[in-house]
Amino acid sequence: MVEQYICNFCGNILEPGTGKMFVKKDGTIYYFCSSKCQNNHKLGRVPRRVQWTNAGRKALGKE
Repeated sequence: MVEQYICNFCGNILEPGTGKMFVKKDGTIYYFCSSKCQNNHKLGRVPRRVQWTNAGRKALGKE
């Protein structure tokens, strides 16, 4: 069974062989499904305030 990871920004499930893994100097590992998620994380945006993320949809009461 191949491990499935969850995007640290939007919350979508990453298919095996896709996405990017970013490792910080302190050993923290981040998984991103796309460059869109990676750039939003780099800009310091909070997923709850971005409407298209799972956390943002939950905060708006859509899900």
